[in-house]
Amino acid sequence: MTIAIEPMITAGKPDVYLHDDEWTISTSDRSLAAHYEHTVAITAEGPRILTRPAADRAGIGLLP
Repeated sequence: MTIAIEPMITAGKPDVYLHDDEWTISTSDRSLAAHYEHTVAITAEGPRILTRPAADRAGIGLLP
């Protein structure tokens, strides 16, 4: 199974507007927002994050 986790953080109210293209989302109050996505595969060996940065996959790690 594969799932996408897509949080959206808004500076204003949580209400959103779906545009006519039925893909684009904006905040209803026109406040700033940030969106991020990770795609995770659930395997027999456990979860596998498919969208990890290359440096992280190489064991370099971006955070201590």
